[in-house]
Amino acid sequence: MMGHTNYTFNFGSDFILAGLFSSSQASLAFFSCVFIIFIMSVTENALMILLIQGDSRLHTPMYFLLSHLSFMDILHISNIVPKMITDFLSGSKTISFVGCGFQLFLSLILLGSECLLLAAMSYDRYAAICHPLRYPVLMKDAVSRLMAAGSWLVGTLNAIVHTVIVMHLPFCNSNVIDHYFCEFPALLKLSCVDTSRYERGVDVSAIIFLLIPFSMISVSYVQILHTVFQMKSSKAQKKSLSTCSFHMVVVIMYYGPFIFTYMTPRPYHTPGLDKFLALFYTILTPTLNPIIYSFRNKDVLAAAKSMFQSNFLNKN
Repeated sequence: MMGHTNYTFNFGSDFILAGLFSSSQASLAFFSCVFIIFIMSVTENALMILLIQGDSRLHTPMYFLLSHLSFMDILHISNIVPKMITDFLSGSKTISFVGCGFQLFLSLILLGSECLLLAAMSYDRYAAICHPLRYPVLMKDAVSRLMAAGSWLVGTLNAIVHTVIVMHLPFCNSNVIDHYFCEFPALLKLSCVDTSRYERGVDVSAIIFLLIPFSMISVSYVQILHTVFQMKSSKAQKKSLSTCSFHMVVVIMYYGPFIFTYMTPRPYHTPGLDKFLALFYTILTPTLNPIIYSFRNKDVLAAAKSMFQSNFLNKN
């Protein structure tokens, strides 16, 4: 139960992020990889949004949801990596109380919204493959807009609640956050009050944003695979199996570490493990999403070819 106690870390004071890099040569190489991945992620996702907005062939519910996923991924990786880069280059690891709160708030919005959006996208694929004749009714434009808006809204409301609670906790153990960004499990460790009641509330949020969407995605893909195995064309079977396999790999890479971080008891956590797992849902999946969901698709490749040809012809 949360209670009041004396504490030494004053409300509004700066935090220090322990970070992901040290000053070693190996860290310089790792930093270079993270920087390259960041540039790739922003470029891929921005290109994806431009293609979807600019090509009428991609004006479908599936690509509408994908454009929101790309926008979320740009914001999410941009919320974390530029600060990591600045800290590494400057040698300063300080983040203001307001800056930490904003980073936490935006991270929670994007992580929560993306969890719900991925479930909506799996339903879209389920409707398209398992009920192709009813697809125009099941996934009409109004439905896809409602799914996207609902993901953003519910994610934002959840982020407001958790950010307000966490940033109003008294911190007395230290002002050093043993992480590379302001993630609230790391912030809870700095609190000098009992947060067990609040953590039970976190478990409820984790069920809503992690377990339920992940279960929905799993059921959707089981149904899709069942439909695929009933196809007479072996070529269609192989293509669908390949697509489903890649999708599930990315989903597991995103939800798996996320579930471990937010749903396992503290004794199972170490700072090193938490940082490693966070890399999957903060840096790696934003880079892989456009490749797996979009750039392997012939419609997207055709749209990209048309855009580049159009730009080339205009220049000439």
